[in-house]
Amino acid sequence: MEMKWIVLALAALMYVTVIIFSDKKHWVSLIAGAAVILIGAVSPSHALITLINWNILGIYIGSLIIAELFLYSRVPNRLADMIIEKLPDTGTAITAILIMTGIISAFVENVATVLVMAPIALSVCKKLRITPIYFMAGLAVMANLQGTATLVGDPPSMIFASYARYGFNDFFIYEGRLSIFFVVQMGMIAGALYFYLYFTKVANIGKQKISVERESIVSFFPTILLLLMIVALAVCSFFHIEYSGAFVMILGIAGLIWFRFVRKEGLQKTALMIKNLDWETIGFLIGVFIVIGTVSETGLLEDFALFLRGIIGGNKLLGFAVIILVSVIISGFVDNVPYIIVMLPVAATLAQNLGLKSELYMFALLVGSCMGGNLTPFGASANIAAMGILKKQGAPMSFADWCKIGVPFTLITTAAASILLWFLWG
Repeated sequence: MEMKWIVLALAALMYVTVIIFSDKKHWVSLIAGAAVILIGAVSPSHALITLINWNILGIYIGSLIIAELFLYSRVPNRLADMIIEKLPDTGTAITAILIMTGIISAFVENVATVLVMAPIALSVCKKLRITPIYFMAGLAVMANLQGTATLVGDPPSMIFASYARYGFNDFFIYEGRLSIFFVVQMGMIAGALYFYLYFTKVANIGKQKISVERESIVSFFPTILLLLMIVALAVCSFFHIEYSGAFVMILGIAGLIWFRFVRKEGLQKTALMIKNLDWETIGFLIGVFIVIGTVSETGLLEDFALFLRGIIGGNKLLGFAVIILVSVIISGFVDNVPYIIVMLPVAATLAQNLGLKSELYMFALLVGSCMGGNLTPFGASANIAAMGILKKQGAPMSFADWCKIGVPFTLITTAAASILLWFLWG
């Protein structure tokens, strides 16, 4: 029992310290990860082999390399030019890019989606001469939003599918009713409207229309690597292949070989590209995986599930609201995967005891935990990736800056999705 509360205190201290010293977040999380090992809460071998999600890290590193090469190819610049040219104003153009991000993320891992779309967003911001911080935050939250829309979108949807025995098509229609995909899309529509109003009214750039000169493309090879990565991630997710990170790493290494020997950019430039990858975020993720994995294994989440069951009692609407609200708050600070694993049986049982379809509370759990990850810059890996990219671009984003986007976006999208969910399944 004492160890349980010590681990919880360490996790809380880690998050508070990360918020205060955001520029040192990688050291903070690594120290916290080392601390839970040193106090004996978890063995070093278990932390390194089981708790650290090496597959996600492989996807992240490989995607970073491919994204750098994609930017080098100048294809993102051309795409940015085309979007700005074709759409009536820049507010619409930015919103279109954010919607495109969400659509891709319904089928591809969220971090990979952000890394793929980031070069396009950065190119648009450079042409408009605006700060990229809110655009990059938009990419992350729109990617997270679609995480549970399909079976292959993100780990939580795969966990849910395994528990509820859902097939790919069940995410669209289940027992003759619209399923979780359409609930998420309602949130996406509300989120897209929010961003359009934000960039046209608050950021005051929506009515700008700039003339562009077409960028010359260096090569389409990085684009081919990018498309292969998307296909590989989708296929691995669909067939439950656990080594998608290895595939992405192989593609990234192939890109480096192409950069070094085909483009003949030289060993120094290749080494510099590797050195400039976002190693700080990688270190931060390693520490977080260890700490949050240890929190899950101590049984703290199981204790919380029992407590929640006592609060809800027999009130159907209260149960629905509490599951969503609690899921949003917890997922704003804690990885939603262990939370969903623990809470799915609780949500299903609560719904059945109240004479409801279990989908009502299970979908509420998915909506709250998925969209709640947008609440803070540490609520999802995609958010951390976006923060890392911004820091590398010389435009670091503070906790307060993130909340200006993340909090209203989370409230609006969660409310819209929840209303439709209650209408369909309540």
